[in-house]
Amino acid sequence: MSYYSGFLIAVPTANKKAYADHAAKSWPVFQRRGALRMIEAWGEDVPHGKVTDFYMATKAKDDETVVFSWIEWPDRATADAAFASMMEDPDMQNMGEMPFDGMRMMWGGFAPIVDMKA
Repeated sequence: MSYYSGFLIAVPTANKKAYADHAAKSWPVFQRRGALRMIEAWGEDVPHGKVTDFYMATKAKDDETVVFSWIEWPDRATADAAFASMMEDPDMQNMGEMPFDGMRMMWGGFAPIVDMKA
Protein backbone atom coordinates (compact mmCIF):
# COMPACT_ATOMS: atom_id res chain seq x y z
CA MET A 1 0.00 0.00 0.00
CA SER A 2 1.20 3.54 -0.72
CA TYR A 3 2.79 5.87 1.82
CA TYR A 4 2.28 9.64 2.01
CA SER A 5 4.45 12.58 3.02
CA GLY A 6 2.14 15.42 4.07
CA PHE A 7 2.96 19.11 4.40
CA LEU A 8 1.18 22.15 5.80
CA ILE A 9 2.60 25.58 4.94
CA ALA A 10 1.63 29.26 5.19
CA VAL A 11 2.61 30.99 1.95
CA PRO A 12 2.45 34.73 1.32
CA THR A 13 -0.58 35.11 -0.93
CA ALA A 14 1.42 37.34 -3.28
CA ASN A 15 3.85 34.40 -3.78
CA LYS A 16 1.27 31.97 -5.20
CA LYS A 17 2.93 31.74 -8.64
CA ALA A 18 6.43 31.63 -7.15
CA TYR A 19 5.31 28.82 -4.84
CA ALA A 20 3.72 26.85 -7.68
CA ASP A 21 6.88 27.30 -9.79
CA HIS A 22 9.08 26.22 -6.86
CA ALA A 23 6.93 23.14 -6.27
CA ALA A 24 6.97 22.25 -9.98
CA LYS A 25 10.78 22.43 -9.98
CA SER A 26 10.91 20.03 -7.03
CA TRP A 27 8.80 17.36 -8.73
CA PRO A 28 11.64 15.85 -10.84
CA VAL A 29 13.75 15.50 -7.68
CA PHE A 30 10.96 13.56 -5.95
CA GLN A 31 10.08 11.59 -9.07
CA ARG A 32 13.68 10.42 -9.60
CA ARG A 33 13.53 9.01 -6.08
CA GLY A 34 10.35 7.04 -6.67
CA ALA A 35 7.50 9.45 -5.91
CA LEU A 36 4.29 8.47 -7.68
CA ARG A 37 2.33 11.70 -7.34
CA MET A 38 2.62 15.19 -5.84
CA ILE A 39 -0.31 17.45 -4.98
CA GLU A 40 -0.02 21.12 -3.98
CA ALA A 41 -3.40 22.46 -2.85
CA TRP A 42 -3.90 26.23 -2.37
CA GLY A 43 -6.35 27.01 0.44
CA GLU A 44 -9.69 28.38 -0.77
CA ASP A 45 -12.27 27.27 1.80
CA VAL A 46 -10.31 27.09 5.03
CA PRO A 47 -12.42 28.18 8.01
CA HIS A 48 -11.01 29.94 11.04
CA GLY A 49 -11.59 27.95 14.22
CA LYS A 50 -11.97 28.98 17.83
CA VAL A 51 -9.74 26.32 19.37
CA THR A 52 -7.51 25.26 16.48
CA ASP A 53 -7.29 25.51 12.70
CA PHE A 54 -4.81 25.46 9.83
CA TYR A 55 -4.03 29.16 10.31
CA MET A 56 -3.13 28.72 13.96
CA ALA A 57 -1.13 25.59 13.21
CA THR A 58 1.05 27.43 10.68
CA LYS A 59 0.93 30.81 12.46
CA ALA A 60 -0.37 32.20 9.16
CA LYS A 61 -0.47 35.97 8.87
CA ASP A 62 -3.34 37.96 7.32
CA ASP A 63 -1.51 38.17 3.99
CA GLU A 64 -0.77 34.43 3.81
CA THR A 65 -2.66 31.43 2.42
CA VAL A 66 -2.48 27.93 3.84
CA VAL A 67 -1.19 25.25 1.48
CA PHE A 68 -1.85 21.57 2.08
CA SER A 69 0.29 19.21 0.05
CA TRP A 70 1.29 15.60 -0.12
CA ILE A 71 3.53 13.24 -2.01
CA GLU A 72 2.51 9.66 -2.72
CA TRP A 73 5.21 7.01 -2.50
CA PRO A 74 5.04 3.28 -3.23
CA ASP A 75 6.07 2.59 0.39
CA ARG A 76 7.72 4.13 3.44
CA ALA A 77 11.17 2.76 2.62
CA THR A 78 11.17 4.66 -0.68
CA ALA A 79 10.07 7.89 1.03
CA ASP A 80 12.66 7.55 3.80
CA ALA A 81 15.46 6.88 1.29
CA ALA A 82 14.34 9.82 -0.85
CA PHE A 83 14.42 12.34 1.98
CA ALA A 84 17.73 10.98 3.27
CA SER A 85 19.42 11.67 -0.06
CA MET A 86 17.50 14.66 -1.38
CA MET A 87 19.61 17.50 0.02
CA GLU A 88 22.65 16.13 -1.79
CA ASP A 89 20.89 16.51 -5.15
CA PRO A 90 22.32 19.50 -7.09
CA ASP A 91 18.85 20.24 -8.53
CA MET A 92 17.48 20.63 -5.01
CA GLN A 93 20.46 22.73 -3.90
CA ASN A 94 20.02 25.08 -6.87
CA MET A 95 16.28 25.69 -6.46
CA GLY A 96 16.86 29.06 -4.86
CA GLU A 97 15.12 30.64 -1.92
CA MET A 98 11.86 29.13 -0.74
CA PRO A 99 8.88 31.46 -1.35
CA PHE A 100 7.59 30.84 2.20
CA ASP A 101 8.86 30.66 5.78
CA GLY A 102 10.20 27.13 6.10
CA MET A 103 10.38 27.47 9.88
CA ARG A 104 6.57 27.32 10.00
CA MET A 105 6.23 24.37 7.65
CA MET A 106 5.15 21.10 9.21
CA TRP A 107 5.39 17.67 7.69
CA GLY A 108 5.04 14.02 8.49
CA GLY A 109 4.76 10.56 7.03
CA PHE A 110 1.41 8.79 6.89
CA ALA A 111 0.31 5.21 6.28
CA PRO A 112 -3.23 4.96 4.94
CA ILE A 113 -5.78 3.09 7.00
CA VAL A 114 -8.74 3.69 4.63
CA ASP A 115 -8.36 4.20 0.88
CA MET A 116 -11.55 4.32 -1.17
CA LYS A 117 -12.04 5.37 -4.77
CA ALA A 118 -15.05 5.82 -7.03
